Amino acid sequence: MQQLVIFDLDNTLVDRQGPLADWVSAFSAHHALDDHDRVRLLQFMRERCCPSTFEVIRAQFGLAPSPETLWRDYCAHMARSVTCFPGVLDGLAMLRSAGWKVVVATNGGTEIQTAKATASGVADHVDAVCTSEAVGERKPDVTIFEKAAAACGADLALGGWVVGDGVETDIRGGRAAGLRTIWISGSRPWPEGDIVPEHITADACQAIKLLLTTAS
Repeated sequence: MQQLVIFDLDNTLVDRQGPLADWVSAFSAHHALDDHDRVRLLQFMRERCCPSTFEVIRAQFGLAPSPETLWRDYCAHMARSVTCFPGVLDGLAMLRSAGWKVVVATNGGTEIQTAKATASGVADHVDAVCTSEAVGERKPDVTIFEKAAAACGADLALGGWVVGDGVETDIRGGRAAGLRTIWISGSRPWPEGDIVPEHITADACQAIKLLLTTAS
């Protein structure tokens, strides 16, 4: 099996939850949203975020700024706030030094996901960043894994690994693509179902150590 690993980005390599919660708090204060609306906004943003999301937010909360302005402000906040989890960049560098092809496959808009990957340093430590917007399909669709492998000169048919925190998007998607999987649990229990990952780790650094020492 070739030395290929496809990483998820948000809450796998970088912390999205912390910066997102900070943005929601600042946004709610600025637009005088109450606690109930703040909770609704956070839940909404956790599920999916793209320019059209802010058309819905503007309408729901009766906001004056245009959706484009709201989107730009959000992108700027996330780009300057997102950070890698400790040890991730060193781990990615070790994988590449050991001959691994390392690529990110992430759901989301190219503008915001590339900005986060660049600002966090991830983009400088992987062979490619592949977004669902650029591909035209979202994980768990096999197409995005195929495109991610091709972006770093690999052949999906020769196998590899997917590392991510998403049960459906990363683990089920990775298995459907014929890849082995490592689930980033974040201390969550694995949900019962018809699939199980090859490994479960608490964070990306543990997953990287597994790849370097035991994966084949």
